[in-house]
Amino acid sequence: MASITIRGVKKNYAKTQVVHGVDLDFTSGEFVVILGPSGCGKSTLLRMIAGLEEISDGEIAIDGTVVNRLEPRERGCAMVFQNYALYPHMSVAQNIGYSLKVAGVPSAERQQRIQAVARTLELEHLLDRKPMALSGGQRQRVAMGRAMIREPKVFLFDEPLSNLDAKLRVQMRSEIRKLHRRLNATSVFVTHDQVEAMTLADRLVVMNGGRVEQVGTPGEIYTRPASRFVATFVGAPAMNILEGTVDLDGLSLLGGSRRLAMARAGLPVGTKVAMGIRPEAVRLVAPGTAGALDATVDLVEELGAGRVIYVDLDGAPFSVMTSEAVHPEPGSQVGLRISPDDMHFFSSETGARLDVFKASVPEPAL
Repeated sequence: MASITIRGVKKNYAKTQVVHGVDLDFTSGEFVVILGPSGCGKSTLLRMIAGLEEISDGEIAIDGTVVNRLEPRERGCAMVFQNYALYPHMSVAQNIGYSLKVAGVPSAERQQRIQAVARTLELEHLLDRKPMALSGGQRQRVAMGRAMIREPKVFLFDEPLSNLDAKLRVQMRSEIRKLHRRLNATSVFVTHDQVEAMTLADRLVVMNGGRVEQVGTPGEIYTRPASRFVATFVGAPAMNILEGTVDLDGLSLLGGSRRLAMARAGLPVGTKVAMGIRPEAVRLVAPGTAGALDATVDLVEELGAGRVIYVDLDGAPFSVMTSEAVHPEPGSQVGLRISPDDMHFFSSETGARLDVFKASVPEPAL
């Protein structure tokens, strides 16, 4: 196990900066997931930890030792890639044990360690097969076994499940989490898939545009997003956002067609504010219900255990996720009830979370 400290790390390609002064601390034995859209710098950051990319500025330390100038093999890290990168002419056993062979580990010890890793990953019956004879999930387990056999201090996963089908991804998420519990090694996992991130992480790092937007547990990030980007990126369906403007008595929404009676806590009149509400926090009621918003149904997506209802709210798209036995028809009217406790507010200018609002009435007058 090893701690990882990242201080002021930047990455430039020529004159283009892709990672902008990242500061992070990962504790020993922690499973950290770095989440973000394509091109946000998450894989670049992972590769800088591994030593596969040079650091343009800043410092990375593993277990207190600065590794900026150390070769990848000297850092105590093992990396699992998206494309498996197995040797096609070697058997599973040879792929797993290749790094030990290169290191000059005696054959008897090498075979013993290969068998131990194979037992852990349930690959014993596949040791004589070539990679072409394996399924995608089996190949990924071989790639993980090749990393495990080195007994690294740090496991680095670069979107390792992206090439698998949906069923295998669920299975491999479980495999990776169980493996982490058994080995208790520090793990850093990069993904753009929020489901992977939420289910795997002890702690979650959300990146956007080469910067860290928020660090916290999955629960903290879901219930208290630090920015509009985090709020809309984490959660499916995405958080509903209604644009508004602060007025003398609260918040004017949807171009003035709706008003929210709120205590504005000193924000100047005219300040642009976005109000967010998660689809699962909205309750469906009969149209015309006092204190509710009337909306027109556009589309209903069936999910088996529930459904997502997409509606038009004064020209703005809005979604509701419910497990209730309701099946409104497209074009029909529904009422939407929203609790003030479930509302999130963000600056329209910076996207930062605003915690200055409080509901002045039990049910907002929308």
